[in-house]
Amino acid sequence: MAHHNLEMPVTEAQVRALHVNDTVTLQTTLYGIRDATQIHMFDRGRTTRFDLNGHAVIHTAPNVKKVETSDAYPAGYQAICIGTTTSDRMERFTRPLMTQNGVRLIIGKGGLREASAAAFSELGGAYLAIVGGTAALETTWIEQIEAVDLDDLNPESLWKFRIRDFGPLLVAMDSHGASLYDVVRDDAQCRRAQVLASLGVKAA
Repeated sequence: MAHHNLEMPVTEAQVRALHVNDTVTLQTTLYGIRDATQIHMFDRGRTTRFDLNGHAVIHTAPNVKKVETSDAYPAGYQAICIGTTTSDRMERFTRPLMTQNGVRLIIGKGGLREASAAAFSELGGAYLAIVGGTAALETTWIEQIEAVDLDDLNPESLWKFRIRDFGPLLVAMDSHGASLYDVVRDDAQCRRAQVLASLGVKAA
């Protein structure tokens, strides 16, 4: 296991240096994205003015407060609580995020599936996991909401966050085909079989 401190944006080589069970801390910039954002981008053909190439996105619809635009709040929003949502339902957007927008890292809860794993391997990407219930802590890693796009979808807008020491995050899926979720699933199935056998129950 190794720790990586990554200044965004990153290269494919930097991402391919990540392995499952490594930890990562991100610096500078992070983009917030969620279901509606990606439905409009990839199903309805909307584009963004943000350059996501080499960047990380986090699955989120943040709790924010509309405020007067100022140096402290250039986007006109104050961060109240910026947590992470479950990634699985956004599985189908991993490949277009990478091929059309150049995204390299996806942050979320609960993992992604086989199609995402294939995209990570082929294109050079990784999934960074956050433990559920840590929204208050995550919010402290975000210094400012710098800008927002597709804001008619609020709170599922496309958010540009300025970050500092965002992490450590766990590499849960890497570009080499490894997935922590596969390991956990296989271990659980093995333990289930052992428990059933100890009870004299034949596994289905």
